[in-house]
Amino acid sequence: VSPAVTLAAGLFSAHVLQKLCFPYFWRDLLFLLKVIRYGVKLEVFKLTSSVCTVLDRFIQQAQLIPDKPFVIFNGSIHTYRDVDRRSNRLANVFLERANLRKGDCVALLMSNEPDFLCVWFGLAKVGCSVAFLNTNIKPKSLLHCFNCCGAKTLIVGSDLVECLDGILTTLLEDNIQVWAMKSQSERTEVHTLLDKIDAASDQPVLAVLRTTTSLKSPTLYIFTSGTTGLPKAAVITHLQSLKAAAGFWAFGATKDDVMYIPLPLYHSAASLIGIGGTIELGATCILKKKFSASQFWNDCRKHDVTVFQYIGELCRYLCNQPKTEVDKVHKVRMGVGNGLRQDVWREFQNRFGNIKMCEVYGSTEGNLCFMNHIGKIGTVGRSNSIYRVSYDLVKYDMMKDELVKDQNGFCQRVKKGETGLLLSKVSATSPFFGYAGSKQLTEKKLMRNVFVKGDAYFNTGDLMAEDQEGFICFRDRVGDTFRWKGENVATTEVTETLGLVEFIQEVNVYGVEIPGHEGRAGMAAIIVRPGLTFDGKKLFEHVLRDLPAYARPLFIRLQEVMEMTSTFKQQKFQLVQSGFNPSTISDPLYVLDYQQNAYIPLTDSIYQSIFAGERKL
Repeated sequence: VSPAVTLAAGLFSAHVLQKLCFPYFWRDLLFLLKVIRYGVKLEVFKLTSSVCTVLDRFIQQAQLIPDKPFVIFNGSIHTYRDVDRRSNRLANVFLERANLRKGDCVALLMSNEPDFLCVWFGLAKVGCSVAFLNTNIKPKSLLHCFNCCGAKTLIVGSDLVECLDGILTTLLEDNIQVWAMKSQSERTEVHTLLDKIDAASDQPVLAVLRTTTSLKSPTLYIFTSGTTGLPKAAVITHLQSLKAAAGFWAFGATKDDVMYIPLPLYHSAASLIGIGGTIELGATCILKKKFSASQFWNDCRKHDVTVFQYIGELCRYLCNQPKTEVDKVHKVRMGVGNGLRQDVWREFQNRFGNIKMCEVYGSTEGNLCFMNHIGKIGTVGRSNSIYRVSYDLVKYDMMKDELVKDQNGFCQRVKKGETGLLLSKVSATSPFFGYAGSKQLTEKKLMRNVFVKGDAYFNTGDLMAEDQEGFICFRDRVGDTFRWKGENVATTEVTETLGLVEFIQEVNVYGVEIPGHEGRAGMAAIIVRPGLTFDGKKLFEHVLRDLPAYARPLFIRLQEVMEMTSTFKQQKFQLVQSGFNPSTISDPLYVLDYQQNAYIPLTDSIYQSIFAGERKL
């Protein structure tokens, strides 16, 4: 047999063997090389102390492709040059009229609109860090946000000025200057921006104001729902911004893609991955003020959208829309997001075509990110030898709500396929920047002496499992937080709020699963004070006033006694398991009802209508 034939046979056998034993080898390798290439670029920034930030990249793009549409919003086109110039005008106003200086922190309370980006970039050009505020936020929490990040200036969108009604006086007393995106203001204490933008120069401010020598300097503060009650300001450094901005590119998007961003810009997904990713590629994005399930596909068809951002909830809403003839008529080829359940994932692809869904797993403040670049249904990412060093899955007892330790007091790793708590190693290569203004909260997220004395790990609070092929699946969330309508609900915050109602003695808040719904709906077990009675109307008024819509408990369970764990923590596991079925629970149950503006008794027929998906939640 000739050597050529032998070589061909050998290569063929190797190919077959690789296909059978390592089916993802080449895709993994190519993805890994991309990630390494980008990592090397970041290392060069570190070594040379000259960081090309996301803003620098935007300014480059504005020079390279000035006339290319950057943002399309409500049908109007804003090119790279348009946004660059408008943000220059704003930067000049901030310097000359607002007296902002490099290093100041400014809070931004705006809905999705192009000016959100112009203000953000204008502030960054002056060298300010920006704190993105959640537009659902309640006044009490808003004041707390200023204390966290030390902001002395607030910029508020024209549609959100009313939100400040109750707290404007307090803000002004705290010497916080308030600027509104309006031409004139009813209140003299609120400064106006629009009239000043028109008069300002569109020439760039000095580049030295925005330059930074360190990847670790903070550029943004993004608020996560605090499991300890109030929102926490996660510190976003240039390092994290640049990593997130590479997401679309790593998944294979190009400058010719059109991105659809229906998620709120105050979350890291839309701002860091969505806007940052669009800038990195020099692509175009369609920005939506608010997600609309009925307009989604028409928007995609109208603008030739090829990539969209999602949270699991969003895909479920799209699957619940009435079917149409044109469900598969669109150019969308990829979705990037997180929290997509297996059943919704399958239904979504069956109905709308073979769109590659790229799950990203990682919390805003975390130091670990998984990316499901293969697109395998139901998984959040893939393990590989490089990743493997940086995380571990450890044994966790759900009943006791605590870690399982060995005789030396160290954590134990789970076997392949078993569910464990995901811990992420904190080191020089994967630092944890924590939260602004609170060493205590930062320390609370860290676990020390996990496997050996002196090590440190970030506790994600998520239970995960890794299968034999190295795919990682999300299983559940531990303890004090659950997700509902795409937002994190902090049980402690809800507990404290409900605890202020005079007839409530004790509260235990947890999340329950509802078939066909993403995440968990809020439920509260309550003990009524002796001598007082439960008042569903009063409770309704209280939660409506003090909690954002997604955090209001949907169900109430009245109890005689509260179960405790051996370490005197409230027992949630049993309550979560038993759910909200009136035919199996003897305790009185109530449900939130917006028609009657009260919590009303949860009857069997209401329960059935929730199960059948007929009742709007």
